[in-house]
Amino acid sequence: MLLSVPILAALLGMLIAQFVKIPIHYVATRELNWKLMFSTGGMPSSHTATIVSLTTVIGLLEGFQSNEFAICVVVSAIVMHDAMGVRRHAGYHAEILNTLLADFNQLIETLKDPNLKKPESREKLKELLGHQPTEVFFGAITGIIVGLLTYQFYPF
Repeated sequence: MLLSVPILAALLGMLIAQFVKIPIHYVATRELNWKLMFSTGGMPSSHTATIVSLTTVIGLLEGFQSNEFAICVVVSAIVMHDAMGVRRHAGYHAEILNTLLADFNQLIETLKDPNLKKPESREKLKELLGHQPTEVFFGAITGIIVGLLTYQFYPF
């Protein structure tokens, strides 16, 4: 039994976008980081690639005037807006909180007052949560390409 075209396109969009982050990061930093395959944020947006792959295939299968395509377009817009908005700002907040915690720990060390209780050590908050508009744009381009290729090569 073959996987449905929309599900296959969405899964391929996600996997390809996540995998592409590794060589892009390597070219930018000369650091090979396989953990990017399972992380959020970065170039391109895998959330965007996933939903746009799905939307592209639904448009091709059901027609670009269909209700199904309209629903996918609306959900795609919400996902892309969220990636650039709420998630990106949560990453900014995490960055500031991490800096504040490090500064506070350094202040306590500097004061060396035995009565001051040092806060418990915590893992840093993840700072790379959302996306810059460019990352979302290239996630959309990735999604369109993956959707078109999945539709083209799927054995109907």
